[in-house]
Amino acid sequence: MPKNRKITAAVAVASISLLASACVGSSENGANDDPDAKTTLTFWHGWSAPSEVKAIAENVKAFEKAHPNIKVKVVKGLTDDKINQALRAGGSNAPDVVSSFTTDNVGRFCSSNAFADLKPFLDKAKIDPAKTFLPQMAKYTEHNGKRCAVPLLGDAYGLYYNKDAFKEAGITEPPKTLSEFDKVVKKLTKTKGDGFERLGFMPSYLGYETTVEHYGSQFGVQYLDGEGKSNTAKDPAVKNMLTWQKNLVDDLGGAAKLNKFRTSLGDEWGPKHPFHTGQVAMQLDGEWRGKMAADADLDFEIGAAPFPVPDDQVADYGKGYLSGTILGIANTSAKKNAAWELVKYLSTDTDAVVSFANAIHNVPSTQEAIKSPKLNSDPVYRTFVDIAQHPKSSHAPSSVNGGAFLLTLQDYALKYEKGTEKDTDALLKKNDQQVDKDNEQAG
Repeated sequence: MPKNRKITAAVAVASISLLASACVGSSENGANDDPDAKTTLTFWHGWSAPSEVKAIAENVKAFEKAHPNIKVKVVKGLTDDKINQALRAGGSNAPDVVSSFTTDNVGRFCSSNAFADLKPFLDKAKIDPAKTFLPQMAKYTEHNGKRCAVPLLGDAYGLYYNKDAFKEAGITEPPKTLSEFDKVVKKLTKTKGDGFERLGFMPSYLGYETTVEHYGSQFGVQYLDGEGKSNTAKDPAVKNMLTWQKNLVDDLGGAAKLNKFRTSLGDEWGPKHPFHTGQVAMQLDGEWRGKMAADADLDFEIGAAPFPVPDDQVADYGKGYLSGTILGIANTSAKKNAAWELVKYLSTDTDAVVSFANAIHNVPSTQEAIKSPKLNSDPVYRTFVDIAQHPKSSHAPSSVNGGAFLLTLQDYALKYEKGTEKDTDALLKKNDQQVDKDNEQAG
């Protein structure tokens, strides 16, 4: 997600935990306002880049034109921390409608009743989320059968590659399996002294977007079992993921060597991103990177493809990690029926969804929008549209503790990458114990 959509998982988990310690609203729907009465809604969102702010403002204007009795006060550039404080406090200055970038926290929003239950609104409007939204996006906006959010655009992750570097190395197509990928990474890597002139790919968990969650979707990791207990020690996909990543790190010179190179690279969101500069030949990233690369006017051609899969899952090539923006109604709002009209418009009106997706270079979240002839036809972008529709593309499961369980696994994985933890079986047992303890404390 673009810079102004980036929020570290640690901050997200810390801020959302405020909701666990306070009653933030009734579990009842509590919608008794007249949606046809003249009213003003307050809509909080996190976008701050001029093009993004303009795009959402244009959709809000179109909504106001269609609903002349409802005015919308838009507040931009708000972090999840500020949103959560407002949801907890309520009052006249609190938002009625909220957009959050932290998909991992849907479980928290739903279980704490920070967001109102949307099922009564959807049922009344005869909107079936499973048929209206892309399946995985519908899935990650509910928790334990409770739907407290709907998707508002999505993100799909894939592999960007430097076509010029590929041609120079005699590589004719992007790799489909991880064994092919490892060979391509090494072939594209150029050493310089005790460092790198160019790295084929940065596999470190400290790298940009190379997290356990993003890798995990390719392996089909099952983080939690049917009872919500941590499942990493029992799922062989987790051990396979850790082993693959560690082997690639070691083949490239080890964690310390990679980290030294990493600290010399430019910012993830600036013009000196290492993929833009050619210092890294392949990059795991979302659909927005294509727009950023185009705006940077690179001196080489780029391509995009799904990220490779384990060799024994080649039949599932084309899948990827999914996330996206979520939209909900504050349970403290006294204008829930009017708020629903805004939520419904922004999330299900095809023209609104397509225009917003084109403007900010995200993936549409509805079935109709993703088929629209008005949708951006750029082939690099379309790669991510295809990934979003793959039946095996996925997001991590929702949890009462938000994305904390992913952070815990990431911490253990980094220890294994560095070599401070050597026994994956013991490491994953410790991970499960810690995650279960944290989830129990979170309720």
